[in-house]
Amino acid sequence: MTDQYAVIGNPVTHSKSPLIHRMFAQQTGQDISYEAIEAPLDGFAATVARLRAEGYKGCNVTVPFKFEAYQLATQRSGRANDANAVNTLIFEGDEILGDNTDGAGLLADIEKNLQYKLFLKDVLILGAGGAAAGVLWPLFNAGVGIIIANRTLQKAEQLAEPFEGAGTVFAKSYDDLTGRSFDLVINATSSGLSGQLPPLPDGLFKPGALAYDMMYGKETPFMAFARQQGAAIIADGLGMLVEQAAISFSLWRKVRPDTAPILTALRKQ
Repeated sequence: MTDQYAVIGNPVTHSKSPLIHRMFAQQTGQDISYEAIEAPLDGFAATVARLRAEGYKGCNVTVPFKFEAYQLATQRSGRANDANAVNTLIFEGDEILGDNTDGAGLLADIEKNLQYKLFLKDVLILGAGGAAAGVLWPLFNAGVGIIIANRTLQKAEQLAEPFEGAGTVFAKSYDDLTGRSFDLVINATSSGLSGQLPPLPDGLFKPGALAYDMMYGKETPFMAFARQQGAAIIADGLGMLVEQAAISFSLWRKVRPDTAPILTALRKQ
């Protein structure tokens, strides 16, 4: 019998997750189906309840439901607790197990696929939503210095608060970025979905800098800005998507796909 999975978001029609998981299933010989489901902004919990009632085995969670998924989970992994956000749900009987594979997926893409070493780098994270929360602890543990910049400073401060005393994670407004430069700038906002760009000053990128947009599928305004500003490496989030999806898949199916041929095939499309 085919096991059912899905990704839940709003919007979600652009998602490549169904294609990626079908490719994983074909590669590993797993009998699954996987679809994209757009939940109403006030209907995430109801959507999860419906999927569980219909026998689904789990789901991925994307914008804007990662914080809500964390609250909905009855058991959470250490990664989920670090992020206070969940992007992977596993349905087991009466339990909803929550995990977060975003950070591990980002690090795998940057260090394995892009061959960019993170240790002792200065990192700027744009945005303070679920995407930023999911990658903050893994980046911190990789030994980087981090500034979180957000339109609403209070939200950035909430993400930085657990690191108070470490001396390596700080919250700033976009206005505070003038005169600063970074080795790695990560756009964790959803601005690319609407063709927008955070209010960024010139001079953000150090020589050899990597500009990384978590959005994928097109040249975003952030990527165009980074190109104009002379960033040495510019990457979208497709590699992160594939790497975090592989971790989710392994949590559900107990087998780890080989991501390299999947990413190569997707890049050719």
